[in-house]
Amino acid sequence: MNPVSTPVTLMHAAQALIQSVAIPHAPTLADVFDAAARIAPFAQVTPVLRSASLDALAGCELHFKCENFQRVGAFKFRGACNAVYALPDDSAARGVATHSSGNHGAALALAAKLRGIPAHVVVPANANRVKREAIARHGARIIDCAPTLAARETAVAQVLAETGAQLVHPYADPRVIAGQGTVALELLRQVDGLDALIAPVGGGGLLSGCAIAVRGLSSGTRLWGAEPAGAADAQASLASGRLIEEVVPDTLCDGLRAHLAPITFDFLRGHLEGIALASDEETVAAMRLLWERLKILVEPSSAVALAALLHERGRFAGQRVGVVLTGGNVDLDGLPWKA
Repeated sequence: MNPVSTPVTLMHAAQALIQSVAIPHAPTLADVFDAAARIAPFAQVTPVLRSASLDALAGCELHFKCENFQRVGAFKFRGACNAVYALPDDSAARGVATHSSGNHGAALALAAKLRGIPAHVVVPANANRVKREAIARHGARIIDCAPTLAARETAVAQVLAETGAQLVHPYADPRVIAGQGTVALELLRQVDGLDALIAPVGGGGLLSGCAIAVRGLSSGTRLWGAEPAGAADAQASLASGRLIEEVVPDTLCDGLRAHLAPITFDFLRGHLEGIALASDEETVAAMRLLWERLKILVEPSSAVALAALLHERGRFAGQRVGVVLTGGNVDLDGLPWKA
């Protein structure tokens, strides 16, 4: 790396690389279908679960798409796997790099391991312990950084300059968005006639991919985002018609502290019915409900989808609703309801 490079230069380099990833256009339904075929040998087809007692509580018919059963315990494997296997051999040989507080880093590490290429993951100091350990377990090199977006982007730019690795951004990468869209593609094949689909939103990669699939295959299905009230930058951005990045997130939903990127903002502002909010207290209550009623492990960033739906239950009354449960990587030593 050039020793006179500054943090600002490095951050700008990382931002420029985000715009130069492999797919030269915003992803389409065809890209989502290509992603589905590409990841089929590696990704799990995750189940859809039902609960009569949760239906009664919500006043609607709920179909839970359980991505907590996906490899690495989160939907993130879909996008990371698609990005890694979309790389030509010469680019892949130089490895992949990203910054991540957890699930995307573990997903990229596993996808790279499966392809036999190096992975470098910049991890903030406040990352969830279980998720950090998963990144290491799947063989990635971990680079520590301060818990700020500027520090993450500066560190990943340095890695790219030193290694020549390919950047696989957690959500602002068209290949990642196309891979995440396979969640909705799969759900729409498993459940006919959904009136609505709700999924958590942080950086917006999952919801953007779902928007592509829903728009192309089930135009009558209304798409909703679920967001923590303490990190409601996506709702504010879409309401104002411009990206708002000044929000300092204050939520236990560690996977939803990112801001929308220009590519995800453009997708969502034209295709969302709205974003429903939930407090952390409501999210913890929903998390516990899912553990008790569905008998499955989900993390707060996943439970926010049910929490937000229950908060806005009148909007979904009597409907058939798909609920994306995004992951189940929980630090059992730090459960939010432990004494």
